[in-house]
Amino acid sequence: MIDGIVAGRLHTDAEQRVDKFGKAFTVVKMKAGTGEGEAVLVNVIAFDHACQGALRLLREGDAVALAGALTPRVWTDKQGNARPALDMVAHRAIVAEGSTEAGTAGD
Repeated sequence: MIDGIVAGRLHTDAEQRVDKFGKAFTVVKMKAGTGEGEAVLVNVIAFDHACQGALRLLREGDAVALAGALTPRVWTDKQGNARPALDMVAHRAIVAEGSTEAGTAGD
């Protein structure tokens, strides 16, 4: 795993789930620009309560920066092309002021 910050736009609305032990977590997908005109899909999971709250206030298309542990992955699209992706365990969400009421959350 790599600690990092990824900025982009949400590709899906956040979804709260509960594991088999009753612990709540939030999942969301975001797209982060590579600077080369492409986007990398980031599969995000958050266990931190404040981070989950910030993510649930956002909607698909909202801009956000997330900090957390990153794991590089590869997925195959419908045409059979290998594409890069990242899995992230987010512990902080940073939201631009005015885009939502989420603000900065974490810790």
